[in-house]
Amino acid sequence: MKPVSLLLRRGLIGAILLSSFGLAAGSASAAPLTLRYGHMNSPSSVAGQQAQMFADKVKEYTHGEVVIQVYPSSQLGKLQELAEATSTGVIALSHNTAGGIGALYEPVAALDTPYLYRNVDHLMKVTDIGSPVMKSLNKGLMDSAGVRVLYAYDFGTRELTTNKAVHGPADLAGVKIRSLPFPIYMTAVEALGAVPVPVDWSEVPTALATGQVSGQENPVDVVLSNKLYESQSYLIRTGHITNPELIIMNDRTWKKLSDAQRDAFSRAAEETRAKATEMVLSQETTQLEKLKELGMKVIGPEDGLDLKAFQDRAHALVQERFGKKFGELYQQIAAIK
Repeated sequence: MKPVSLLLRRGLIGAILLSSFGLAAGSASAAPLTLRYGHMNSPSSVAGQQAQMFADKVKEYTHGEVVIQVYPSSQLGKLQELAEATSTGVIALSHNTAGGIGALYEPVAALDTPYLYRNVDHLMKVTDIGSPVMKSLNKGLMDSAGVRVLYAYDFGTRELTTNKAVHGPADLAGVKIRSLPFPIYMTAVEALGAVPVPVDWSEVPTALATGQVSGQENPVDVVLSNKLYESQSYLIRTGHITNPELIIMNDRTWKKLSDAQRDAFSRAAEETRAKATEMVLSQETTQLEKLKELGMKVIGPEDGLDLKAFQDRAHALVQERFGKKFGELYQQIAAIK
């Protein structure tokens, strides 16, 4: 289903059309400019909290001239629909993994390559919108899809959850694991030794409950905030993707903002990026302990997990499938210190 038809069906299109740009946003008598931000995460997750945080800061820093209404939990569409809706201007903002944004401009997907970053600091430097990598990717996104990355934060390190103990790729032979429906994620799941099954996030609970898939992969925050411990027994600390989450905005909408409003958006973006990353990093240890208390068994290298076997498989598959396509970009990323 296309984004426009989805929103028409839900009776929201009248509110989402950007006709409000006809109002003088800087006028004291003008109604606030209202923009929609749609995403797939629960409001209680860090992703959900940062979306609302950004909206609150924009309202504050524009002195109420711009109001962002946040629609979490796939209310405005699935992963791909949200990206497309932002591109067409049906909604103003959304967030997604780099792999998801890569559906709009393929090179962006390289930011989600397995075992790409040296650490979180490296990820944050690469995904700063002022970095040479992001300047180039942002230009490509604007030219090809009419969207720009406002900011990116550390979404967390993606781990595997299953209903069986896993210590190496051989333990996942023939096991169906949910994958985001994007090539870089399908490759990551194959690198773990499993069979990737593309399932939209909104359908994951059903897929796990019915046995369509036997596991999935996500950061610890997502596992806890979505109660995946109720259907999954093990958390396997593969750490296969250190994951930036990209917040994108329709470029035509951005260009219609005043200079002062753009400055307010940029200020809100920088502060939200820093705070969301801090939240992810500070909560991970506590969240892991909470998952253990809730009954999940955690298997890491200290428990015999063969992390190098996963890394070697990932590097080989990435080189085979993406080395030629993204090789220069990988070199640019590695060069950022």
